[in-house]
Amino acid sequence: MSWKATILTLFPEMFPGPLGQSLAGKALEKGLWRCETRDLRPFGLGRHKSVDDTPFGGGAGMVMRPDVIDTALDSAAGAEDVPVVYLTPRGRPLTQPDIRRYVAGAGVTLLCGRYEGVDERVLQARAVEQVSIGDYVLSGGEPAALILLDACIRLLPGVMGSAESGEEESFSDGLLEYPHYTRPAEWQGRTVPEVLLSGNHAAIAAWRREQSETATRDRRPDLWAAYSARLNRNTTAGSPAAFRY
Repeated sequence: MSWKATILTLFPEMFPGPLGQSLAGKALEKGLWRCETRDLRPFGLGRHKSVDDTPFGGGAGMVMRPDVIDTALDSAAGAEDVPVVYLTPRGRPLTQPDIRRYVAGAGVTLLCGRYEGVDERVLQARAVEQVSIGDYVLSGGEPAALILLDACIRLLPGVMGSAESGEEESFSDGLLEYPHYTRPAEWQGRTVPEVLLSGNHAAIAAWRREQSETATRDRRPDLWAAYSARLNRNTTAGSPAAFRY
């Protein structure tokens, strides 16, 4: 069975969207992954198929009803035990280890909220993972779902031409990726670092590691702190230091 993405949304026409192009699109055609959308509207209540209601306690906007979402999630439940993920700015940050965990299983079910979000009770009752792609607010969860799926699909076996492409990149070992260069060797007076032209693979690896560490320390102090702490723990425990400063 291929890896399956099930998306619960009020706008099923948004999928596969850009995931129908490029590597993800080719993988979809080859059957390396499947995309199934579930329109939330048919699960709505009453003549107008309402999926939302006013929030208790007052406030602007509407909230998606727990009974509607619960019924929709029941309809999406299959034989596979897959995580259910709700895309929300209230969630914990999505990380590369999360992506690798989702890819390791049979697939993922994504819940795309709208309005002011989803009633908290159904999220708790269904043990739904609440995940955020960044500290900003979107009109709905669909764009965030596309981002999560793109990150997953590219790691599926057979999608990328080289398995190393998924290993030597940002966040693969807790650091940002090193900079890249290609032809021409000189462009507008700017030259490629000489070490990359040396053919000395050990020197190139050391330079790339140093560049990754510098970029992480300067741009993502949060990642650098976590990386440094992990390195210090390994050293304290008696393990040889994997990387140098």
